[in-house]
Amino acid sequence: MDKDLKNLTPERLQRLVEMFGQKAFQAGYLFTFIHQKGAADLDQITPLPKDFRHALRARGYVISTLTLRQQYADPDGTRKFAFDLPGGSRIETVCLRDGDRNTVCLSTQAGCRMGCVFCATGQLPFDRNLTAAEIVDQVYQVRSHCGAVHNVVYMGMGEPLDNLDAVMRSAALLNDENGANIGIRHITLSTCGLPAAIGTLAACDLRPRLAVSLHAPDDATRRKLMPVARKYPIDSIIAALRDYQRQTARRITVEYCLARAINDSDTHANRLVARLKGLKVNVNLIELNPFTGCPYEASPPKRIKAFAEVLKNAGLETAIRYRRGRRIQAACGQLGATQIKHP
Repeated sequence: MDKDLKNLTPERLQRLVEMFGQKAFQAGYLFTFIHQKGAADLDQITPLPKDFRHALRARGYVISTLTLRQQYADPDGTRKFAFDLPGGSRIETVCLRDGDRNTVCLSTQAGCRMGCVFCATGQLPFDRNLTAAEIVDQVYQVRSHCGAVHNVVYMGMGEPLDNLDAVMRSAALLNDENGANIGIRHITLSTCGLPAAIGTLAACDLRPRLAVSLHAPDDATRRKLMPVARKYPIDSIIAALRDYQRQTARRITVEYCLARAINDSDTHANRLVARLKGLKVNVNLIELNPFTGCPYEASPPKRIKAFAEVLKNAGLETAIRYRRGRRIQAACGQLGATQIKHP
């Protein structure tokens, strides 16, 4: 049985409370104090009877908390948090400030199995999946340092759909009105394109926004950038997205990182337009963010703008996402860069 109270849904907390012979409403205290008030110890949940708290502790129940190792601040307002996990792994979480609103970029795995060449995390060995508690605690710790969190994007270290059960449970915990109460349309899951998992996501009752990292309009180019493309060709991903859209009627974000002379020509742009025909999408063009050992360079700003114009002229809603947090290695593709072991 899971002994981490932060990992339990309201329904499971209620069963736990009843197992201990307590009134059902005590489950509400547990959930609210952990997920809304940030309680990190049972003794902080003062409405619970002392004998119940003692009984929980005696049976090994805990409220887990990540160990904050270090904070970094970029002059552009971006902040990065490095957390140590039990067992010795480390993850990084980013808070992006936009006016008076905070967006938190969450990690879902220590390391990553996908191996994307332009992503620092992809160069790290995969260690393990994070629990739902470890995922949501990133939000709670950032909230304690930066203030209210308005948006959550699962775009940090790891592939969210490779840890789908914990990710969806964490999204439900963050969305709960008695917890962080983050609206489901303010929660985005990003994937490199796992067709079966996209199908599973479409069938879920809880539906965060979906973002797909395509990064190329053809399989040959995509395989240079993303080893996962050898297993999942673009046709299979597009088919999964069409099925997803048929079931959900939700707009999809397509992420496209531009690497100089690799995937940034007008020909690539026109091919991308053809690939996305018939889908309701918006496209985010991302400047490649270098790290030591990355074999690619960012496309020049003029080339990025020209690429965007091709998409816009074809009727695709397109935005250019310029670098933020680059000076502290917190920009897209840079998380975990300091952990890479170079020969």
